[in-house]
Amino acid sequence: MKKILSAIIAVAAVAALASAKPKTVTLKVGATPEPHAEILKLIQKDLKAQGIKLKIVEFTDYVTPNKALEDGQIDANYFQHLPYMESFNKEQGTHLANAGGIHIEPIALYSRKYKSLSELPAGAKIGVPNDPTNEGRALLLLQSAGLITLKDEAGITATPLDIVSNPKNLKFTEVEAASVPRILPDVDAAVINGNYAIPAGLNASKDGLFVEGADSPYVNVVAVKAGHENDAAIKALVKALQSDTVRNWIQKKYPNGDVIAVF
Repeated sequence: MKKILSAIIAVAAVAALASAKPKTVTLKVGATPEPHAEILKLIQKDLKAQGIKLKIVEFTDYVTPNKALEDGQIDANYFQHLPYMESFNKEQGTHLANAGGIHIEPIALYSRKYKSLSELPAGAKIGVPNDPTNEGRALLLLQSAGLITLKDEAGITATPLDIVSNPKNLKFTEVEAASVPRILPDVDAAVINGNYAIPAGLNASKDGLFVEGADSPYVNVVAVKAGHENDAAIKALVKALQSDTVRNWIQKKYPNGDVIAVF
C-alpha cells in the first residue's frame, strides 16, 4: 500500500513540475532577408531561453509583411523605416505601431556606368522606388546631391511633380523598391534602399555616388499591431534586438556604415 501511495505521490509531483514549467510562446516576425532576417537569427537562442520561439517569416517586398501583420498572420515585422510605416497606415487604413527603433540603412545613388555625379549626362535616366515615402526619400537624396531642387513644402512624400529645378533634365523610372537593383544596368543611376542594395552586392560607402547622411530620420523599427507594443514577448524581442550582441554584429558585418545601430 505504501509503495502504491509513494508512486501516486511521485506521479503527482512530476505532473506538478510539468504544469509549473513555463509554456513556450511562438512569436512570428516578418522580415526582409538582409540584414533584418540575419539580425533576427542572432537572437533566437536568447529568446528561446526566455520561453519564446522566434519564427522568422521572410518577405521580399514592403507591402505583404504589413498586410500580414494587420491581418494577424504574423505578430510583428522588422523591415521598414518609421516614415514608411506611418505613410502605409495613412494610405492603407492599417493600424501598425512602432515597438522600438533598431537601425538605419543609409540609401545611396548607384551607377554601373558612371563613377561620379559630375559624369551623369544630360537627360540621364534615374531609377527610384515608386512607393510614396521611399520615392520622396530618394528625391530628397538627389536634392542633397545638388542634382534637383524640390518645392519648399515638399516633404518625405515628394514626387517628380514637386521638382522645380532639374538642370540635367533627369528622367525618372519609377518601380517597386525591390526591383530597383534589377533595373540598375538599364538606367544611368538608381537610388536603392539598403536592404535591397546589400543583397545585390552594393556597398554604399564604396559604390555609392552619393550617400544619405548618418543622421537620417529613417530608422528601421519593429512594427506591431497597435495595442501590442507592451506585450511581454514583443518587449523581449525589442530588448534582444537592442543588445550589445546585435550592435557588435552590425559594426563587424557593416564596418563601412551600410547599417548603423541607433540604440
